[in-house]
Amino acid sequence: MEIFLETERLILRRFTEDDADNLFELDSDPEVVRYANPGGKTRTYEEITDEVLPRFLFEYEKYGHFGHWAAVEKSSGGFIGWFEFRPFAEDLEEIELGYRLKKSAWGRGYATEGSRALVRKGFAELGVRRIVAIALVVNTASVRVMQKAGLKFEKRGMYPMYPDRDMEEVWYGLEKDDFLCASTHLP
Repeated sequence: MEIFLETERLILRRFTEDDADNLFELDSDPEVVRYANPGGKTRTYEEITDEVLPRFLFEYEKYGHFGHWAAVEKSSGGFIGWFEFRPFAEDLEEIELGYRLKKSAWGRGYATEGSRALVRKGFAELGVRRIVAIALVVNTASVRVMQKAGLKFEKRGMYPMYPDRDMEEVWYGLEKDDFLCASTHLP
């Protein structure tokens, strides 16, 4: 197992072909994907094996230290979801932060713990200049994670994945210099 990042309670590792069942379980829960996939649509097993997992694996080849990372709970060894830390619009200096966790992992601080660790690693080790994160306004739990990870509100606008619905998104971001100035205040 190739570990990308380790926190107090989590291991973030590369996905492998063996993770198809984990991803299917995650993306077949309508509550988990309601704010994420277009239209809140769950994924079929074939979509996971033919599209999602190959894309995740390709990201490692294309971007090296950036991509989607399987989140494993240290205490149980179980898969609890993933964290996204990959180039935003192909710009290796601007990285998008994202996360998707099983309902059993909600409300336990894992999204904040993993996000904070990725922000630190990105700025301290990977040469990231800027980190961005985007969530639907109605996804208040995700917005709160972005705030707790130290990102700052930047803008609000319409969500392009739901052009027929009135769904606004918020953008949060953090520049490396601002992180360095504030890093003494982050746990």
